[in-house]
Amino acid sequence: MALASSALTALVPLSILLGAVLSNFVHYDAAERIIKRYSLTGAGATAVSSLFSPAEGTSVSVGIFGVVFLMISVLSFARAAQRLFEQAWELKPLSVRNTRNGLWWILTLGGYAVVTASLSALLGGDALGLAASVCAVPVTAAFLVWSGWILSAKRISRPDLLPFGVTGAVLTAAYSVGATIYLPRLFNSSAARYGVFGAVFAMVSALFAAMLVLVASAALGREVRDELSRIRRGHRPSDHEVRRQWDSVVEQTRSQWRRAREQTSHHQIKGSSH
Repeated sequence: MALASSALTALVPLSILLGAVLSNFVHYDAAERIIKRYSLTGAGATAVSSLFSPAEGTSVSVGIFGVVFLMISVLSFARAAQRLFEQAWELKPLSVRNTRNGLWWILTLGGYAVVTASLSALLGGDALGLAASVCAVPVTAAFLVWSGWILSAKRISRPDLLPFGVTGAVLTAAYSVGATIYLPRLFNSSAARYGVFGAVFAMVSALFAAMLVLVASAALGREVRDELSRIRRGHRPSDHEVRRQWDSVVEQTRSQWRRAREQTSHHQIKGSSH
């Protein structure tokens, strides 16, 4: 949730600013790209257009305080992603000392967004965007590996990050296909109920799911890397240790199941007494 909140406060104003700057050179509209990417219609499309577009008759200008607050939001998102790698790989936190690498990562994130948006525009002919999602897998894997390397201040080697990159790329592709199916419904229902704020709620939900994929990929990638390292060193747990760990997992599962049944029975008895 912290990653999703940081992403929302950083990416929405950054998209508006980039749209205003790039519109002087090429046709770029963040709202239009989101609407086309997820085939939004009705209230959902209207809410996204209102969220990402300035009001009619006004122009987008950024003062010094606007730049400062935008940089704070962007760097906050970079540090949230940095903490993910530091916690997953049990590294000493660097906080603001890694700011320069965080800025490089933000610039690369913008380039990654442009590349994936271009693939979606070129190959997004099918309803689910399967071709674009599949072609984006190697790009996503390379970006994730580079992200872990630069945000960890190069303390994690790129070969060690490869399981994370591959896992994250595959799960991101699956998420992209699922988002193509579910997000139009989510945006339309939220916008119809809450207006422009509904688009914000929908974006938070979408970003939360995307960050959940990222966190799960980091955790799984770390475990796969550790297991591969043990295999290369010839370390193998004894059959007794494997059995002990399996019995522990089974006992915990049974304990959770018994607790859930007891709570369910308690609520049923309480409800019947009322």
